[in-house]
Amino acid sequence: MSSTKVFRMLIMGAPASGKGTISGRIVKKFNFQHISSGDLLRWNIDKKTPLGTQAVGYVNRGQLVPDDLVISCVVDRLHGEGAPRVLLDGFPRTRPQAEKLATVLPLDAVVNLNVPYDVIIERVKSRWVHLPSGRVYNIGFNEPKVPFKDDVTGEDLVQRPDDHPDAVKKRLEIYDSITKPLLEYYKAQNLLVEFWGKTSNAIWPNVDEFLAKSFLEKNETEKKAL
Repeated sequence: MSSTKVFRMLIMGAPASGKGTISGRIVKKFNFQHISSGDLLRWNIDKKTPLGTQAVGYVNRGQLVPDDLVISCVVDRLHGEGAPRVLLDGFPRTRPQAEKLATVLPLDAVVNLNVPYDVIIERVKSRWVHLPSGRVYNIGFNEPKVPFKDDVTGEDLVQRPDDHPDAVKKRLEIYDSITKPLLEYYKAQNLLVEFWGKTSNAIWPNVDEFLAKSFLEKNETEKKAL
């Protein structure tokens, strides 16, 4: 692996595209720090930081936290970590957010996972959840030991209403409409790299190869700049 220390990347993908699985593998193999905007906001609110104190008012009123405040949370976290390899997840979500973020935190790459929507709908349709713990099972793979029962507690598994096919299709349509301008923006910036596949195992080797090559190229560029 190259000695490049700083690499800032955004990962994108539709609901149930395998983004969590791919992110976990990136973090483990390439020593990235995974930063979710939602997790950051919750952490700041729980710790009652100055940023959290500002954010909690919007959350309590059911309003979206302003972009500037979310960006401040991200930048504040990175400042404390010395700007290591960073994997952003969940922010930016829109082009205006991306443009604001670029002024304070330029990205090296944007990875977008493309999984056919019919595959996603079928995958989610087979998903059953143990609500108290959040444990997720899928019929066809990762099945519970006893059908429709949680492995740990033996309690009933349920399907969330928003996992029904019609609801999933609607969520995917909304995701498309929101993210299309963002993808076009990053494509124009020559930052967008798209990976196609039906499963995380099919997509991962290409993501792995891309990151290894990107680190090598960036390391060579940094050496030439010295």
